[in-house]
Amino acid sequence: MIARRSASLAAACALLAFSAIPALAQKAEKPASDTVAAVPSESASVTQHVITLNGETVHYTATAGNLLVRNDSGAPIGSFFYVAYTKDGADPLKRPVTFLYNGGPGSSTIWLHMGSVGPLRVVTDDAASTPPAPYELKDNPYSLIDKSDLVFVDAMGTGFSQIVGKGTGKEFFGVDADIRSFADFITRYVTVNNRWNSPKFLMGESYGTTRSAGLADALQERGMPLNGVVLVSSYLNAYVDFSGPPLALDLPYELYLPTMAATAWYHDKLSPKPADLAAFLAQVRAFALGDYEQALDKGSHLGAAERDAVVAKLHQYTGISEQYWREANLRLTPDRFEKELLRDERRTVGRLDARYEGIDHDNAGESPEYDAADAAINGPFTTAFNYYLKNGLHYTSDRRYLTTNYGVVGRSWDDHHHGADMLDVAEDLRDAMSKNPQLKVFSANGYFDFATPFFETEYTLDHMGLAPSLAKNITYGYYQSGHMIYMHTPALAQLKHDLAAFYDSTLSH
Repeated sequence: MIARRSASLAAACALLAFSAIPALAQKAEKPASDTVAAVPSESASVTQHVITLNGETVHYTATAGNLLVRNDSGAPIGSFFYVAYTKDGADPLKRPVTFLYNGGPGSSTIWLHMGSVGPLRVVTDDAASTPPAPYELKDNPYSLIDKSDLVFVDAMGTGFSQIVGKGTGKEFFGVDADIRSFADFITRYVTVNNRWNSPKFLMGESYGTTRSAGLADALQERGMPLNGVVLVSSYLNAYVDFSGPPLALDLPYELYLPTMAATAWYHDKLSPKPADLAAFLAQVRAFALGDYEQALDKGSHLGAAERDAVVAKLHQYTGISEQYWREANLRLTPDRFEKELLRDERRTVGRLDARYEGIDHDNAGESPEYDAADAAINGPFTTAFNYYLKNGLHYTSDRRYLTTNYGVVGRSWDDHHHGADMLDVAEDLRDAMSKNPQLKVFSANGYFDFATPFFETEYTLDHMGLAPSLAKNITYGYYQSGHMIYMHTPALAQLKHDLAAFYDSTLSH
């Protein structure tokens, strides 16, 4: 299951049919004074490409450029960078358009763009560190370009997206501000490209699912109801996660337990090891919100016999010793588990993807010193994308592409949503689905994801108060991968199959 690598990225890109077409740019707008940021013109680099998917030859156009968003006074305040892939000759009344983005907040969309359903993807080793450059870029046999046009958008302050004119961070860096600015971008894009009457989908990953839930409601309020929303590795409700001090709330310990069990299964720490992962995790879910929940609810009143029984089950399901579970008061945070599971091998497991293994300076700590998954994938994606920008998309800039910008964006982020102190966008999604009963939602989940555990997503969607008659509009996919599901090629193949079925089903009515 190790992804193949070739000796030359340049050789791979040379096989692509690139032909740069100069775009018509609007006249640059001058700032009102020397104290405001310059406002760039709206411009783009347009190139022609071809890919073969399942025997079908798809000719498509790639457009890499920027669009401006404005405040209520009509003044430009932000320039969003995007890369759009559109099928040549398609009827815009029947051809869907999907807007894709990553999360953070403070992450560009390089990950979804270069790893998931775009026409090209960078080849990386599976669950291991990929050797340094040159990296291989190749046609993606699991691209969604056969089903939908794709628009990859970088959040403000990431990639090449930048605040301009008299814009300020407060107009972009916050839950509500982010939703509003993305709604502005999408409105601008469908207006410029005459896509108002096209079927529309959103596909966000991680915090991008937070954005999607809010956008589904916000766009509908603007008169733009959506056809479908794809939630990849969801983060929708801070109230059910570790949002307070340790032991403040028992629910997060229960919701993370199935991910711990899946990870122990993957690393062969269970004896005997269940043959069927899905059936095994169904047992763990039942235990987590059954005997385990009841035991934690009793707190200091938990009897010795019941404690012994629960501890034995926790060891059976996670491979963590009974002694460690006892010393932890039956409650393990994800970072403790990530450090403890492979301690006897002097290894840690990753947070974004627990299939990856890390090596700490010493073996005595409570938490890993770094995320092994993040360390393994950052270099290949950043390097390959910067090469692709110039040699594939023929896009150049004198600015550095910011793969991540957590320092500025994250530090300035306002978590308040509709006045609440903590984030919960499940109500936004419920409202959108209730007002638009045809809206379909697909939830994609990696079993080995400690950043956004799959059981937490299930719990949130099950408890958002959606009318039973609409429950059928939510479907799920589960994959033997992590937060970035597409880092495991067999999981990506299954994801593409599931997405194709979701699009076909959604558009069949």
